Amino acid sequence: MTGEALKAAREEAKLTQGEAAAKLGLTQAYFSMMERGLRPVTEALALKAVRVFRMAETALPLKVDQPDKLDGRGFRAELGALGYPGLAKFRRGKPKYNPARLLLLALCQDVLDTGVVEALPWLVVKYVDLDWQWVLLNAKVCDCQNRLGFVVDVAEDVAKGLGDVERKKELREMKAVIERSRLAREDTLCGDSMNEKERKMLRRNRTGKARHWNLLTDVGG
Repeated sequence: MTGEALKAAREEAKLTQGEAAAKLGLTQAYFSMMERGLRPVTEALALKAVRVFRMAETALPLKVDQPDKLDGRGFRAELGALGYPGLAKFRRGKPKYNPARLLLLALCQDVLDTGVVEALPWLVVKYVDLDWQWVLLNAKVCDCQNRLGFVVDVAEDVAKGLGDVERKKELREMKAVIERSRLAREDTLCGDSMNEKERKMLRRNRTGKARHWNLLTDVGG
């Protein structure tokens, strides 16, 4: 989170620097330096600021310095906290992850619950204002841009079904950007544990989208 974003959130909340600093447990002087970019907004402070100023989830920190370890329960809890209807019962408090970070973490998993994978297009539609440059850059590092492209492709259809023309357009444009880095090698959508029989079946029966993105998956079918 930048100092400018912090300042915008404070002003949106109609708080003085002193009031905002008190809510974050800081001095007004230190808070002022953060707003001016003279002190970093740490991840811990960013998390607190998002909650205190009621900022959008996309303002949550994006960080890949250390690998995150989320199991299936963790992914379900985060998606439930972000509002995914199919996993609402797993919700445990407020979301801790920026939706962009959660999306990338999910796409980089070798194996992931089907229910979580099926939620990813919804995540993309709801948070179409993700930091896409960050997502795509890190997807390339993990060699999972085909997975990302497929999810965005399916999300475009979801937006179309909802009659959301603007979101559909934005997702189509993002899909075109991801297309430039599409990989030729075959992959799965977080289903690397499937056996050869299952892989052969999916090669025969996968959707055109899955075939285009060289993925073995029945999601979006």
